[in-house]
Amino acid sequence: MDLPQNPFKRALKANKAQIGLWSSLSSNYSVEVIAGAGFDWILLDCEHSPNDLESVLTQLQAAAPYPTHPVVRVPWNDMVNIKRVLDVGAQSLLIPYVSTAEEAKAAVAHTRYPPAGVRGVAGTTRATRFGRVKDYAKRAHEEICVLVQVETQAAVDNIEAICAVDGVDGVFIGPADLHASMGYPGEVSNPAVIPQIEEAMRRIRKAGKAPGYLSPTDDARKMLAAGCLFCAVGADVGLLARNAEALRAKF
Repeated sequence: MDLPQNPFKRALKANKAQIGLWSSLSSNYSVEVIAGAGFDWILLDCEHSPNDLESVLTQLQAAAPYPTHPVVRVPWNDMVNIKRVLDVGAQSLLIPYVSTAEEAKAAVAHTRYPPAGVRGVAGTTRATRFGRVKDYAKRAHEEICVLVQVETQAAVDNIEAICAVDGVDGVFIGPADLHASMGYPGEVSNPAVIPQIEEAMRRIRKAGKAPGYLSPTDDARKMLAAGCLFCAVGADVGLLARNAEALRAKF
């Protein structure tokens, strides 16, 4: 059996913008609902949701019949978490709080088998189609997409160095944490910060990597115009909460 291809990674490399939806409901059933909605990608969140490894596995299985590509955000830049999420079949990872080139190198190393990295080797995982994928250990990195999350002023200052790390495919700007780092906690669209994020998008593109963003507001259009290539334009929790409130308000 051939190594499964990663269409999301290929699209980013071809500079094709990918529109996504955040998923934090931690349910395989809700993932199946949104996977059929036609988004290019969905984000399965393990950082700010109660997801565990088994629930992520069932969400990957729920998304599998659909063309929407699942990206898993691991809770931390941690070798054990990353190894386990890769083993259950995730091919694209969003890794939070990467602020330096050294941290970006560690993130990449966690996704690579020795001698290129430190990922533990297992032969009959879901990622290998239970041992059926030929030469998985030698070729897995070809289809793994590593996205690192820049969330502080210091990280923004280091964008070029982070982008220069071999194996980093994309750099995601986390608006909420970045606003907090700049003195605006609880905000995501402050006019003092948004232009800096737009400039970060241009810097990431200039460095040859794919910029990413999350915004449920019209800021998403600004970021796409600035060169953002993987942009989440909403979240399942927000859609459910706000639409439930709007329906109640009508009656």
